[in-house]
Amino acid sequence: MPVYLFATLDTKGTEAAFVRDVLRRAGVETRLVDTGCLGEPTVAPDVSRAEVFAAAGTSLEVVRAKGDRGEAVTRAAEGAARLAELWHREGKLAGAMGLGGSAGTTIGTAAMRALPLGVPKLMVSTLASGEVSHYVGAKDVCMLNAVVDISGINRVSRRVLTRAAQAMAGMVNGGAIAEGDDRPVIAATMFGVTTPCVERARKVMESAGYEVLVFHATGVGGKAMESLIRDGVIAGVLDITTTELADENVGGFLTAGPTRLTAAGSLGIPQLVSVGALDMANFHGIDSVPERFRARKLHRHNANVTLMRTTPEENRRIGADLGRKVSSAKGPTAVLLPRRGVSAIDREGQPFDDPQARAALFAAIREHAGAVPVRELDLHINDPEFAEACASTLLGLLRVKAQRS
Repeated sequence: MPVYLFATLDTKGTEAAFVRDVLRRAGVETRLVDTGCLGEPTVAPDVSRAEVFAAAGTSLEVVRAKGDRGEAVTRAAEGAARLAELWHREGKLAGAMGLGGSAGTTIGTAAMRALPLGVPKLMVSTLASGEVSHYVGAKDVCMLNAVVDISGINRVSRRVLTRAAQAMAGMVNGGAIAEGDDRPVIAATMFGVTTPCVERARKVMESAGYEVLVFHATGVGGKAMESLIRDGVIAGVLDITTTELADENVGGFLTAGPTRLTAAGSLGIPQLVSVGALDMANFHGIDSVPERFRARKLHRHNANVTLMRTTPEENRRIGADLGRKVSSAKGPTAVLLPRRGVSAIDREGQPFDDPQARAALFAAIREHAGAVPVRELDLHINDPEFAEACASTLLGLLRVKAQRS
């Protein structure tokens, strides 16, 4: 099966052909996909730009007539993603690679994000040394810094592009990935301040015969978990650490977006939901905290992480969001609430201890959760008994699901 190499062949044709030739010398069948629009390709593609735009439901002529470069890039990204998904589904794609600046990176990574985990994905980009989360998304996309612009073959680009092609060849020629056991998979969410709870619950689930994938609830982690749930990989969710909802509702930096806590519910996957780290919104260093929050209760977790205590009013909003989302779940769902605190620093004697905020959070969840059972325990979230209650509740929900199937 071939590797598909995505590039705008009117501006990056020479460089794409160079990478293609290195790949072919390494024994990797390679097909060039032309994602350009305005200029003419400088090398012959294996997949024309007309095919790319047709896959996006338009035509090269229509896009050219508009003369809008942004529109052209958007439609090329749509077409590239649909083609990559189609080729993979048909068993005709071994991997995806791309070269480019902002346009090429947008297009190439759109194709990569359409592919499942484990399919080799490598983007050589002039933007790879900066913030790349919107290009990578929740997928295993490798981003390689081009160092110099992708404009000609020179002493720098020759080294970078050769190593990139060799890396891609290594991924493709490395053989099949050895599969682990076939235990059903549980997704769990964790933060540093909920680690004791999740670690204990994980051990209980593993003892019951499940494999547990733990996601760091930093925005990207939540997105990755939701993506895997939608991909059909996950049998149940131990969503103990829903802190990303706080960032989404308050304005912190670690939001997973408005669709967090929706995938399992929409697909009927059993889920145990709790309120781990909803006492905090997350920022980077102290200087990154927006001016409007500077007078708030802040906690310097380390030089790169500043936490802000959520207020009772914010907790009402967060609780309403969580409650509404679980209320629409199509599968077995339950909520457990730890009365004595929702994180390591939200307990008696700790800086974020706030019984009033917890009460507002819990009341809003109960108000909006509908028929979903909500149970409050006189425990702290990191007490072993709370972790065991979370795990045993999820095991019960999984049994309910099995009985219904």
